[in-house]
This record gives sequence, structure tokens and C-alpha cells, in this order.
Amino acid sequence: MGVRHKSAPLARDAMAYVLAGGRGSRLMELTDKRAKPAVPFGGKSRIIDFALSNAVNSGIRRIGVATQYKAHSLIRHLQRGWNFLRPERNEGFDILPASQRVSEDQWYAGTADAVYQNLDIILSYRPKYIVILAGDHIYKMDYELMLQQHVDTNADVTIGCLEVPREEASGFGVMHVDTKDRITAFVEKPKDPPGIPDNPDMALASMGIYVFETDFLAGLLRRDAADKKSSRDFGKDIIPYVVKNGKAVAHRFARSCVRSDLEAGSYWRDVGTVDAYWAANVDLTDTVPELDLYDHNWPIWTYGEVTPPAKFVHDLEGRRGLAVASLVSGGCVVSGAAIRRSLLFTNVRVNSFTTLEEAVVLPRAMIGRNASLKRVVIDSDVVIPEGLVVGEDPELDGKRFRRTDNGVCLITKPMIDRLG
Repeated sequence: MGVRHKSAPLARDAMAYVLAGGRGSRLMELTDKRAKPAVPFGGKSRIIDFALSNAVNSGIRRIGVATQYKAHSLIRHLQRGWNFLRPERNEGFDILPASQRVSEDQWYAGTADAVYQNLDIILSYRPKYIVILAGDHIYKMDYELMLQQHVDTNADVTIGCLEVPREEASGFGVMHVDTKDRITAFVEKPKDPPGIPDNPDMALASMGIYVFETDFLAGLLRRDAADKKSSRDFGKDIIPYVVKNGKAVAHRFARSCVRSDLEAGSYWRDVGTVDAYWAANVDLTDTVPELDLYDHNWPIWTYGEVTPPAKFVHDLEGRRGLAVASLVSGGCVVSGAAIRRSLLFTNVRVNSFTTLEEAVVLPRAMIGRNASLKRVVIDSDVVIPEGLVVGEDPELDGKRFRRTDNGVCLITKPMIDRLG
């Protein structure tokens, strides 16, 4: 490489590598036909679009996405929506399904193996730095600031961390840090999480975002691949090794979180359970939601289907097409139905005399007449029969659909088919 100008962004010399192979089994039947990163979110996007948009908005132009579990929906989305990065501009976008690259009987054995199996592809781009990302969280972050910290602190690995209350931290990998945020220990899902020196009631939880120098990571992965006892995982194997034998530094999300003028806090959501997924989508209907999807300075890119505008028809007493405190996407037709605090994805049809309240309705769902649906997540392409009532009889709902402890019902096509 030539002489690098001191003020040039580090992102120019970086590659983003997104781990998008996981199922996300806590989303229950929502991930029966798609991987968690491909689950629709926010009306138009998919979960993975947030990590990918962060990379592009940060100035990273070389991206790899490792896929494995039920990847068709995800791969199709990436091919349609993320095909604008061009090799002739020194850009690159590689979709990397598990494809027996190491041996004929081996899928990706873990998160580290998903990078190791594609090392030759990564190294062919010759990136100085690599940013490893989880493809299944909702947040806005400028990775350039994390790269700068990585270089300034001369770290071997920099780990993106959330500050969370100690009592909530036991579901994460947690960092033990000194006063300079150097990581002295990394504990997976501890019963008694260590506090932060400057704020003992809070703990530093891993976001699954790691920055390495590419050559250093390649050496780590080769060493790990030769270790028969390894589980081939960043959180269980690679990170603890660097913490013990090198310099691992925490990067606090609050330092690089991208906020518009309307966003007060640092927004990060896992949306890994049906309750969390439902709540994060319904929260977008708030007058001033915690996540600002209208921020032109940090756009969330996606595959945008060309659709006609949303349409509301009929204006009779008891049969009035309306939506209040709701988000309604293009291609939707609300025909004589009343919708409150709900989010409708693209091409949803809602028919007369139906009421929706706190409903998250995925693309192309069709809702019949005289239905009453409260606190529901309706999967894509579901046809809701006439007169269906959900949200009034917990026992009946639990027998017919996936009902959470918080009273949210997930409704999928096979569940409707079983109703007869």
C-alpha cells in the first residue's frame, strides 16, 4: 500500500464482516422459514440492514456476509438491495454461505470458523482492519470512531460494549475492565456480573462487535483452527485468548452511537424474542420514538419494492378506513377498518369492520372482515379468516397461536391452517 494520509478515514482501509448465519430460535416460528437477520423490521427494512447501513454510512466499502441457517430469504434480500457496491470503485460485497470450503462435511462450526473458512476471500481485498459484526441487532453506530479508538489505544482487539444495569447483564458476555477500559477478564453470561470502575451499578456487555488488524486476526484464527478443543467461537475462544495474551480494549457504544436531534439516548435492541420484537416495532408508532427512522444523515438502506401509496377507503359510521398513531407502508389498502398503534409492512390488506390494535403485520398479509386483533405479530403472507378474535381470551389464544407471557400472540400460516 502507498503512503497513507494521516487524516484519511480508517474505514477506507477496513472491511466489515457480518455474521448472519444464526437462526434466532427465541423468535419461535418467526424464524421457521428465515434466519433472524432476514426478519423484517420497522415497516420496510430487515434486521441486517442496520449493521450493513452502519458500515456503508461509516465509509466502509468492502463487506462480507456469512450466511448459514435458512439463508434463501436473506440472500435474495441482499442480492436485490445491496448490489450497488462495485469492484471497479474498490468496493466489494460478498455473500458467503457455508459451502464446504474446508472439508466436504463441514458447515460453519462457530462464529470464528465462519471467518476462518473465508480468510482467503478476506485477504484478497487486503484490508488493514476488519470489523466483525453481528447481523441481528437494531442500532445506529459510526464504526469509524471505533476504528480510531482501536488505533489510538494500540489494541489487539477492540470490543463494542453496552453499559447495562448489572442485574440485566447476565444474558451477555461481560467485560471486566480497569480504569482505562482495558479488558482484564471476559465472562460469558455470568451469574454475578462485574461492575464498571466508574459506575459499579452498571456492567459492560459485549455487543458482538470486534475490531482487529486483519493479519493479527488471521493468525489467531489459524491457531484456533489447529486447536482440537476449541468451539470455534469468538466469545468463548478468540476473545478470552486475546484478553489473556494480548491487549483487549472496550469501546463504549455511547461514544459512537449515531443520534439525530430527536434521539435522546443510545438506542440498541436485540429484538431476539417475540416480546422484544413486537415492542420495538410498536414503539416506532410513538409521537417521538426512541429510534428515528427519518434521519437523512444516517439512512437505513434496504431493498425497496416499488409500490403504490397506502390507501384508506370507506367513510361510513362503523366502516371507516383509518389509522391513528400507526405506520402504514406502501401498497397497503385499509378498507373500512380501524387501526390503532400498529405497524403495517408493505402490501398488507385490511378488510371492512376489522380493528387492529398494537399489531405488527408483516408483508403481504391479508386480514379478513370483522376481525379483532390486539397485541399480535402476524407473519408474512398470512390470511386471517373472517371474524377471528385475538387478544380477548388468553386461554384460547394460547391453544391456537404462540402466546408469550406478556400476552403477545405470534400468528403464522401453519397456525391458521390448523384452525381448519
